Amino acid sequence: MKNRIFTSYLCLVFIVTSCKQEVKERMVSPEEIATTSKAMNDWFQKQWDAEVALSPMTQTYLGDKTNYDKWDNMSKEADEEQLERTKARLAYLKDSVNQNALDEATQLSFKLALQQMEDDIADYKYRLHNYPVNQMFGIHSQVPSFLINMHQITDKSDAEAYVSRLNGIGTMFDQTIEMLKERETAGIIPPKFVFPRAIESSNNILKGKPFDNSATSGALLGDFTTKLEKLAISEEEKKILIKKATAALISSVKPSYQKLIVFLEEQSKRATDDDGAWKFPDGEAFFNNALARTTTTDMTADDIHELGLSEVKRIHAEMTTIKEQVGFTGTLHDFFKFMKEDKQFYYPDTKAGREEYMKTATLLIDSMKGRLDELFLRKPKADMIVKAVEPFREKSAGKAFYQAPAIDGSRPGTYYANMYDIMAMPKYQMEALAYHEGIPGHHMERAMSQELENVPMFRKMGGYTAYTEGWGLYTEFIPKEMGLYSDPYSDFGRLAMELWRACRLVVDTGIHAKKWTRQAGIKYYTDNTPNAESDAVKMVERHIVMPSQATAYKVGMNKILELRANAKTKLGAKFDIREFHDVVLVNGALPLNVLEDMVDEWIEIKSNDLAEISDQ
Repeated sequence: MKNRIFTSYLCLVFIVTSCKQEVKERMVSPEEIATTSKAMNDWFQKQWDAEVALSPMTQTYLGDKTNYDKWDNMSKEADEEQLERTKARLAYLKDSVNQNALDEATQLSFKLALQQMEDDIADYKYRLHNYPVNQMFGIHSQVPSFLINMHQITDKSDAEAYVSRLNGIGTMFDQTIEMLKERETAGIIPPKFVFPRAIESSNNILKGKPFDNSATSGALLGDFTTKLEKLAISEEEKKILIKKATAALISSVKPSYQKLIVFLEEQSKRATDDDGAWKFPDGEAFFNNALARTTTTDMTADDIHELGLSEVKRIHAEMTTIKEQVGFTGTLHDFFKFMKEDKQFYYPDTKAGREEYMKTATLLIDSMKGRLDELFLRKPKADMIVKAVEPFREKSAGKAFYQAPAIDGSRPGTYYANMYDIMAMPKYQMEALAYHEGIPGHHMERAMSQELENVPMFRKMGGYTAYTEGWGLYTEFIPKEMGLYSDPYSDFGRLAMELWRACRLVVDTGIHAKKWTRQAGIKYYTDNTPNAESDAVKMVERHIVMPSQATAYKVGMNKILELRANAKTKLGAKFDIREFHDVVLVNGALPLNVLEDMVDEWIEIKSNDLAEISDQ
């Protein structure tokens, strides 16, 4: 309680001091600051509402059932219109807003909005430098995932809307094919390996009833039927709705997927094995820009590559210490092989084994929930659940990921664990994986961000990859300080997870800046980590279709640890880990340079206040 009062006191001192500075230095009255700040935040909300109104899928994601029967417009024209809106908004911010008349919180929102708009406009020239359909994501997997996980059916009208969406996917698939054609004209085609993965995922949606004579329903009909069973409507009404859904699946969903599959099969004949972004038009400039956006730093590809090599060397040394601690004789690579292959480290490759994994993962999350007061001054209201990745996408999906809760509280946050390859989910990595994807990892930062008060929606729902993933990796380390890793093997698992992220720095830059092949990237992982080869394949293929994204984790973690170490040095015994975490989380996701400014301000304010207390 004393710490909470103290923190509140610091915030009050900060706000009063800031307001005094604004009056003195900017010659703006407190009344004008309040009025202008409110007007600015109202404008931010108006712009957010305008964008949400154009995106039925965002509305659904937010728990809003407006346009519940529609899909987003994914055409080139929609992109161009978005660009023009962004240009107009940027002009307004630059020409019509007195930044000096904004309070501190709104100034931060102003700066972040300004930078984001400038980046979006500058990045438009690279809008074709991506693969709209790939093994990781795309319309072929997004449609079923969205309907299954986002489209709730709580009444008959929701069911009708679901059917309408099934009937309406044709346009969206046609727009996607046009995207692919436009990119091919520009010289951008996915590498060969992408096509069989995306085609297989598409074909998986067309398995089961009503697409074939299977005894079981396909993913979409099964989802619709299951949700419908819970409605308090007559059996006759349910039958009619199922008949409508079946007709939509046959007449709309099936031909849309078939058309996409035919296009992908044809385009695959023109694909090559060139994997890196260097093959794109202006590929080097694009990748450098991507690194800057992902890391929110000025680190070059060489800087990141060398950091990765250095971190791999350090972590290998720590792993060697654990190897010796458990009495293993042999090289570190021998130890990796032992950890990969020994059955004691894996659940049985059975339904029961997978259920046991999910049960244990849930227990880990529940246990950490009871320890959060040791780390945080505040906690999110939204709950979090643990769930297995759905069968229709488990083969191509990552080994684990997090889905944020609905902002209206209608859906909890979800930690997804992929049970497809049980040998890719070793017991010794369970803890670090759960902490990163769940609690105190992504759930804390995402749910708390969405629940922030007096913060514009674009900040609540936005994100900076280096911040969010840096926090996730940092929260794998925190439990070690709490003594939660149960034995040397689980601590080895934590290091293995960190090692994986360090290798990402090497391989991502290797592929996109140094022309490494896909196979060279896979070999680097298998030579330097204890992870399954299937992990390495998925990771390298992820690097290829998402240039720079995987560099965010280690860069972000290192920055948070650097900021924490600096705060500990300057504050000494007065450093409180809960206050530090509050500073990191209280403004939602931030670029790393802005986060550093926030931590530095907190250190300065606390240091000055402690000095005044000491003088008294």
